[in-house]
Amino acid sequence: MTLSEEELGEDLTGTRELRAPSRGRIVARRFFGSRQGRIGFAVLVLMFLLAFAGPMLSPWSYTDKDFTAFLQPPSAAHWFGTLQTGADVYAVTLRGMQKSLVVGLLAALVSTALAAVAGAFAGYFPGWTDRAVSWVTDLLLVLPAFLILAIMSPLFGAGKWVLFVLMLALFLWMVTSKIVRGMTISLKRREFIQAARFMGVPPITIIFRHVIPNLSSLLIVDATLNVSAAILTETSLSYFGFGIQPPDVSFGTLIADGSRTAVYAPWTFWFVAGLLVITVLAVNLIGDSLRDAFDPTSARAR
Repeated sequence: MTLSEEELGEDLTGTRELRAPSRGRIVARRFFGSRQGRIGFAVLVLMFLLAFAGPMLSPWSYTDKDFTAFLQPPSAAHWFGTLQTGADVYAVTLRGMQKSLVVGLLAALVSTALAAVAGAFAGYFPGWTDRAVSWVTDLLLVLPAFLILAIMSPLFGAGKWVLFVLMLALFLWMVTSKIVRGMTISLKRREFIQAARFMGVPPITIIFRHVIPNLSSLLIVDATLNVSAAILTETSLSYFGFGIQPPDVSFGTLIADGSRTAVYAPWTFWFVAGLLVITVLAVNLIGDSLRDAFDPTSARAR
C-alpha cells in the first residue's frame, strides 16, 4: 500500500524533530535542580521586590519626618519604628537596600566586563599589550583600595554615586583578569581559533566573538559573586562615611547610624543588618549553585 503525496506530506510534517538541549537549558536545569539555587534565587527575587515595590505599601517616604514620633519602636503607624530624626525606619531601610543593590549589581557588571576585556587582550596579544595590562593589574593589586576610595570620598557627593560605582569596580577586576588571561592563552591554541585566524578574521572580532563567549561560565559566576563583594565593600566604605553620601542612604550609612542606638533602640540597627545578611547570603547561594551548574564534573550538579 502506497501513501499519497498529501498523506506523505502530513507524515513528514508530523514528524517530531529531536534536538539536543542547548547549554543554557542544561545549566538552568542544573541550577534550579539544586535546592540552594532555588532558595537563593527565590530570596533574591523577594529582596528586589521588597526594595522596589515595598515602598509603595507604606505611606511614609524616606525623606519624610514624623515630628511626633522620635525613636519610637515598631507600631501600626511605623512598621519598623522610627529614627532619632523621626524618619520611618521601614522607608529608609528599603531606600538603602535599593541603593546597595544597584551599586552592587553595576559594580559587579562593570568589573567583570573590564576583567573579561583586559584579560582576553592580555592573553591574546603576548607582546607589549600583555606586559602593559599585567603591569596595571599588579599595580592595582598592591594599591590600598580602601585608602584611595577614602581620599576620593569628597567627590562622591549627592547625585554622584555613579562615580563611586566606577571607582569601586576599578578595584574588583584584577584577579579575574589574570584567570581570563591564562584561559585565553589556552583557548588561543584551540582549532576553532586557529581556523578563524587562518581565514583572516580580525583579532578583535575573534576576541569578542569566540574567546569571551567561551569564558561565559567563569564570567557569569564571577559577576554573581562580585555582587556580594561589591555590596559588602560599599557597606564598609559607607559605614565609615567614604561611600554613599548624605542625603542619600545605603546599607552602610544606615548601619553606621543604627549602631549608635542599637543597645536601647535595636530596631534602628537589626532590621537593616538582617536584610544585609539575607541579601548577601542569597547572592552567595546563587553564585555557588551557578558554579556547580556550569561544572559538568560537579556531584551536586549531577
